[in-house]
Amino acid sequence: MNRRVVVTGMGAVTPIGIGVRNFWSNLKAGVCGIGPITRFDASRVKSSLAGEVKNFDPLDWMEKAEVVKMDRSAQFAVAAASEAIQLSGVVGTVDPNRAAVYLGTGIGGFETNETNCFKLFDKGPRRVSPYFVPMMIANMPAGLLAIRYDFRGAALPAVTACASGTNAIGEAVRAIRHGYADVALAGGTEAPIVEVGVAGFNSMKALSTAEDSNAASLPFDARRAGFVIAEGAGVLVLEEYERAKNRGANIYGEIVGYGSTCDAYHMTAPRPDADGAARAVVEALREADWKAGESVYVNAHGTGTHLNDVAETRALKIAFGEDEARRLAISSTKSATGHMLGAAGAVEAIVCLKALKENVAPPTLNLLEPDPECDLDYIPSTKREAKFDLAISNSFGFGGHNACLAFRRIGG
Repeated sequence: MNRRVVVTGMGAVTPIGIGVRNFWSNLKAGVCGIGPITRFDASRVKSSLAGEVKNFDPLDWMEKAEVVKMDRSAQFAVAAASEAIQLSGVVGTVDPNRAAVYLGTGIGGFETNETNCFKLFDKGPRRVSPYFVPMMIANMPAGLLAIRYDFRGAALPAVTACASGTNAIGEAVRAIRHGYADVALAGGTEAPIVEVGVAGFNSMKALSTAEDSNAASLPFDARRAGFVIAEGAGVLVLEEYERAKNRGANIYGEIVGYGSTCDAYHMTAPRPDADGAARAVVEALREADWKAGESVYVNAHGTGTHLNDVAETRALKIAFGEDEARRLAISSTKSATGHMLGAAGAVEAIVCLKALKENVAPPTLNLLEPDPECDLDYIPSTKREAKFDLAISNSFGFGGHNACLAFRRIGG
């Protein structure tokens, strides 16, 4: 069995807009969602900026009794899934035993963890919430979505750091392709903007310490000095093509390739030769039946860290070949949103689908001083209109996790 997998619903919660329409409109317009941290008093940490979700009220998607039992990351997942499910119209059309959930997160209930540790230290163990463990554990967003929609197939988290959302979608694709499910909710969620998280990334020297929002997240720019932490969620409804077509579903695009590899090299640094990342891209391209000469949009992992951006540039040259790599249209939307960690790949999958649908690629904001080592076409500053044959999304995570998804529009 090797069935086709299409996307029939999408939902997004991001620092530049809640809902796919708002997110995509702001992304094309060059809106930057990075600003001063308000989730906690950031005076004690070195990084004062983040990509926070603005004006998020969980009561728009769930009852108060549910809100108090969910970490912020789970609330984002419910909001994004609600939009995706509504757009898809899939509920009531599928056997619950044939519906699955694959929902990634890099960290899980980070805010819940921090809050309850403070309660333990300040007030003692009796004050730790009885919901602490279920709110914290990384599988709970997947479990909650399965409960919410009565999806009784596999309900699995992908926990591969910054590749989590992409891996979750890719594994869901494989489940549908090979007959284990007919429908899946897939994506990623993250809410990491807490003091201990920012302090930890600061100690690693991974975060930008810039104070100017327009000079903080700088993928592929010679001035880059770390990523900007961000929060959000992206969820897709994936469906076997024939059933989606037969029920008259609106199809946003087809997922035609998935690659997943590991560097097996270092806890945090990418392989200098970019072999693992390149192999993930090659796997996705092979499944997508990519041909030289096709017009390709790449949503780069592009975090704005020195090693990552250089390694990704190298990986694209290896995977496509030097000449074809120079024809790629590439952008890092983390320049607008910051890095949503486990949610990034899922939101960026939505970007790829919209780029194919509307024949437009979003820009890499604030790319003013290109790094000579990052010498490909990164669509600086403003969007670009072009018709693409294929779109790919790269995600690379701590631990050496590499994942790539490839997309085509239905009908070519």
